[in-house]
Amino acid sequence: MRKSYLLAVVIAVAALGWVLSGQFGGGGGQENGENGKATPGQAPTVAERNAKQGEAALTAVRTKPSVAQDHWREVTSRGHTEAKRMVMMMSEIKGRIIQVAVQKGSRVRRGDVLARIDVADRAARMAEAKALVRQREIEYQAADQLRKKGYRAKTQYSAAAALLDGAKALVKKMDVELARTVIRAPFDAIVDSREVELGAYVKDGSPIALLVDEDPFLVVGQVSENDIGRLRLNARGSAVLVTGQKVEGKIGYIAATADAATRTYRVELEVPNPGGQLRHGTTAGLSFPTDQMLAHFITPGILTLDDSGTVGVRGVGKGGTVSFYPIQIIDSAVDGMWIAGLPQNLELIVVGQEFVRHGDRVRVSGDGTDGNGGSSKVGGGKADGAPAS
Repeated sequence: MRKSYLLAVVIAVAALGWVLSGQFGGGGGQENGENGKATPGQAPTVAERNAKQGEAALTAVRTKPSVAQDHWREVTSRGHTEAKRMVMMMSEIKGRIIQVAVQKGSRVRRGDVLARIDVADRAARMAEAKALVRQREIEYQAADQLRKKGYRAKTQYSAAAALLDGAKALVKKMDVELARTVIRAPFDAIVDSREVELGAYVKDGSPIALLVDEDPFLVVGQVSENDIGRLRLNARGSAVLVTGQKVEGKIGYIAATADAATRTYRVELEVPNPGGQLRHGTTAGLSFPTDQMLAHFITPGILTLDDSGTVGVRGVGKGGTVSFYPIQIIDSAVDGMWIAGLPQNLELIVVGQEFVRHGDRVRVSGDGTDGNGGSSKVGGGKADGAPAS
């Protein structure tokens, strides 16, 4: 028993001596050189390893330099072309059509004959009215002479004058009726439809032909109540037709009241159409430049949200620090959008923006190619060709 105790004590003493020799022996901190730094050829110190691991632990992002540009804000709308004047010519008297002078699709000038209505007995009634005028004139002259000599009362003279005026009025009436037997174009136009044929009988108000004024033409759109206040009369605008044709003109009319169903306002863009190429009812997209401002052009894919749900973008500033910028979308295009609310020069995060927050430090991964042959560098807070914000 005594030998066993002695053996256990010897083993314990030996183990304690080995532990103490490893803790306190070997010259202390001299293993890593002075000030805790590794000497050449030795492994890095703990501080150096931690610093190196800290830089590697930063989130990697890709950036692209963006510079604000002058951009015209626009009000856009969908609409269609429309003739400025479109008139259905109608008969003002009854009678039979004895001549149709135009064909459908033909162009006419102001004053050209469209159709003629048979005068029938109107010429005879005109001759009768003129004969009556001559008779009333003789009666009036006789009454005037007798009145001057005192042989006729003033009332009888006035009655003769009234009869003469009535006869003259009848001649004028017949003259107007005869003029209405010839239907003429009131303005330069194209005959879009012809409603009568030779020999047809028409009454008062019967349609004769539809005339469409070709120049100028209108492009009509409906503008929302949010944008209507930005438009002004005589301001410039443009429209692209579904055919690909582009036309330009000025705003000729802005509705004062909104459409009850859509709550939108009618806007008319007046455009020249000297060659008659535009047609009524063609679909078109309208655009009205309203004001110019500095804006950045981006792709929607780099948009992100902050913790409160605000839409914006993230950029990298000095020292590789992330900043969040709320944005205002001012215009859109097929391949991107124009936004405001950013510094004039900014290093935008285009990859990795969802994994960082405002105030985080990041490192730029890759060459930062912006897709146009340029490059961006973050860390020193500068992008090639643009100062850091």
